[in-house]
Amino acid sequence: MIHVYLDDWRACPPGFALARNGEECLMLLRECKVGILSLDYELGPDVMNGGDVAAAIVREQLYPEEIFLHTSSPSGRTRMYEMLYQHKPLGVKVHHGPMPAEYLKTAGNSEA
Repeated sequence: MIHVYLDDWRACPPGFALARNGEECLMLLRECKVGILSLDYELGPDVMNGGDVAAAIVREQLYPEEIFLHTSSPSGRTRMYEMLYQHKPLGVKVHHGPMPAEYLKTAGNSEA
């Protein structure tokens, strides 16, 4: 199991696989069992954004065990949260914000 961090700019936390764009993120979700997924919304001009990734997760049922939204875009965070939460399977946790620092340390140190 891996943990995935989608962001085009921020540094990847220890213990996470970095996806710099939506296509990389979806490839990891399709090919690997994902424990924790942390999503950014704005990924650059003229490319798939976090909302597109969330829509693909819903459409293809690519849900990981737990999703955090670390984006600095309030409207993007709300769009992703509402879409993911509304369609999530039982047992999947969707958080309306980033991982708390202590949780991030624990997740990064866990054996994925």
